[in-house]
Order: sequence, then C-alpha cells, then structure tokens
Amino acid sequence: MLKRLSGLDEFRARLADAPGPDLSARAGAADRNRELTKPPGALGRLEDLAIWYAGWRGSARPDIRAPQILVFAGNHGVCARGVSAFPPEVTEQMVANFRARGAAINQLAALAGAQMDIHALELDRPTDDFTQGPAMSDADCLAALNAGWEAVDPGADLLVAGEMGIGNTTAAAAICHALLGGEAGDWTGRGTGVDDAGLAIKTRVVAEGVARHRDGLRDGLDVLARLGGREIAATAGAIGAARQLRIPVLLDGFICCSAALCLLRTEAAALDHALAGHESAETGHAALLQALGKKPLLALGLRLGEGSGAALAIQILRGALACHSHMATFAEAGVSTG
Repeated sequence: MLKRLSGLDEFRARLADAPGPDLSARAGAADRNRELTKPPGALGRLEDLAIWYAGWRGSARPDIRAPQILVFAGNHGVCARGVSAFPPEVTEQMVANFRARGAAINQLAALAGAQMDIHALELDRPTDDFTQGPAMSDADCLAALNAGWEAVDPGADLLVAGEMGIGNTTAAAAICHALLGGEAGDWTGRGTGVDDAGLAIKTRVVAEGVARHRDGLRDGLDVLARLGGREIAATAGAIGAARQLRIPVLLDGFICCSAALCLLRTEAAALDHALAGHESAETGHAALLQALGKKPLLALGLRLGEGSGAALAIQILRGALACHSHMATFAEAGVSTG
C-alpha cells in the first residue's frame, strides 16, 4: 500500500513525480503487433489500446487478470438548494443496494470478474453548501483524497472508479465551469432528472458557487476542495494512486471525469495512464472529454454513474489484449508475408 498523503502539497508533488510507462515494454508490444497474423492496422484502435496498456503494465504480452472497481459515495450540502430530484437519503440507500449486489455496477463487475469495493464517505456529514463557502476544508479534502489513495489494490492491473452521491452532478458542473469557463448552463444537466424549474435552479447555483470562489482558485486541487465532494476527491485520489502503481485507469462518466480534470489542471501529465471508458449522455461530458484529450471507447447514452460505463468498457480493452497477446505471429502460423 502507498504511504498515506500528509497534505495537499504532498499530493501535488506525487502527481508531478509520478512514474511514466515502461518504454521497453511498449516498444516490445509495438514490435509484436507488427508480426501478428493480420494486415497492418486491421484491428484499428484495438492495436493502440494493447500497446498503451502494455507500456503501463511493463509487459509486451499482457492480460487483464485482476481488475478493480471502486465505488465512492458522498453527500452534498448544496442539495439544500433544490438541485436534485431525489433527497440525500438516496445516497445511503444506494450504498446498501451496492452492498447487497443489487445495482447495475454489481452486474457489470461480476461480468468483468472484477473486485468491487464500496466506500461510503461520512454520509452523515455532507459537504458544505459551496455557494456559502468552500465545500470542504483542506483537511476534509485531504481525508477524502486519502480514502481513494488507500483504496487502490496494488495487485490490481486495471482500475475503474465509480461514484454515488445525490447532488454530485451539480458539484461536477461547478468544477467544469470553474476550470473550463463558458456559461454555467454549458455544464449543467438534468442529473437525476430535474424538471425545467429544477434545472434553472441548478444552473443558477453552479454560477453562484463559481462566482464566489473564482478569485481563490490556484489549481485543480483548490477547485476540488472548494466546489467538489468527498466522492469526487476520493476518485481523484484513486486515479493518482493508480498512476504511482502504474495501474491503467478507465474513466467513467461526467463526475469521474470532473475529478480527472482537477488532476489534469494540477499536473499536465496526470492522466497519461487513463483512458475514457465511455461518453455519457450528461450535459457537458462530451466537451469535458475533449478538454481532457480523451476519446471514449463507448458511447451508449449511459448516464448512471457508479462506474458502469467504464466497467462495460473493460470488455473492449480485454478484447484488444486477447488479440494482441494470444494471436499467432506470421512465423508461428507459417503464413508468408512475401
């Protein structure tokens, strides 16, 4: 297990000093790809995925054998402003559903053969309303980062981080508005299904929150503490820990990617080990992926969260590696290349 973070500045330093991919393994994977029994480029993006994964795992012929799915749950004080169609109690109820293996993510985790771990983060103590002050103190943000940092299994070979938290699309929209600009409405969607009046309230709340904090934002971690939530911070911590361990990451939807954006706006190379699992139907996710520089593996109109889209995308990455690591080469198959 990684050493616990002692402060936000240490997390910044860890992001800056994080290891890169194994260039020798990546080159070996590229060499192998050229020898497989197929025309060059015939497997399209699957070839690039396999070479990318090989570099991060340090093996020219890797497989995914131990994927881990983390689901972080947190509650948001900004819900008191009427930004969600559901009450905060639903967060705890859904955590119980996860633990009873009744949610969509449980089924997709089982399908992927993934270890799934659920972390409920002080659900009885919501973050503060970010229109009135910072959502989290530095100490609370650090505690949530550490929850994610310490949740990653060093033995995992792929990570998906999911989330649950009534009100968290409001926090994610505020993060995007603060870091990427535009209008509040560009990033604010219906989330759990608010009506037109609810969407107007939600958009106004996002604008108010960003306006209140704009002058005090130094980097992505400042934005995370002032506008985010515990589950978003834990997701950021888990993505950062995976980088330290050279564990590739599949990013999930809008909320997960807002956590990733905070990392990217703190350290430019922080997401080199991450791919976008899917493009969700939530307002702003397509633009957010563009800002992250990530092309999604899937686009199925999902907007559930929980890690569901990224969990499904595990199968795409597994397919890429099955072909790359287990196809015959021309020499092995006795196929002429001349």
